[in-house]
Amino acid sequence: MAEAAPDQPRENLGWAGYGDAVRELATMVADDGYRPDMILAIARGGLFVAGSLGYALAVKNLYVMNIEYYTGVDERLEMPVMLPPYLDLVDVDDAKILIADDVADTGHTLELVRNFSLERVAEVRSAVLYEKSHSLVKCEYIWKKTDHWIEFPWSTESPVVDLDQAQTRVVDA
Repeated sequence: MAEAAPDQPRENLGWAGYGDAVRELATMVADDGYRPDMILAIARGGLFVAGSLGYALAVKNLYVMNIEYYTGVDERLEMPVMLPPYLDLVDVDDAKILIADDVADTGHTLELVRNFSLERVAEVRSAVLYEKSHSLVKCEYIWKKTDHWIEFPWSTESPVVDLDQAQTRVVDA
């Protein structure tokens, strides 16, 4: 499990805080008058945010893009990579999309998803819980700005499965 260095400042977001944060984020979108036709989650952290925003904004069309980029603490691939199954945005030329993720860190993942979407739909905006100052993408809706390590409630505990065994299953598939 990826962890911050012991002396690194941290943002700690628990489940109760998450509920308040995502509701405030949804209110920002609604107050701005943006009414997305669909919400596009960046897996994995964006799944929580997208589902919550979907309920708060009364948007039932939720889609997922799987992107691999981070491989550990401050360890990442050279470039983010889309993983199958690939999103097929057909017949949505006039759609408005809200991209949802937990954090805009480097911004590379959001940039990939945004550029992919901009070529296929009418309008794209992004909503994140946290945005870091060095992010390439400046999101339209941000709950909080920070440059600290962020501990989300869904990623603070170790997996309940043996990671070596889980990796073997993925490689064998």
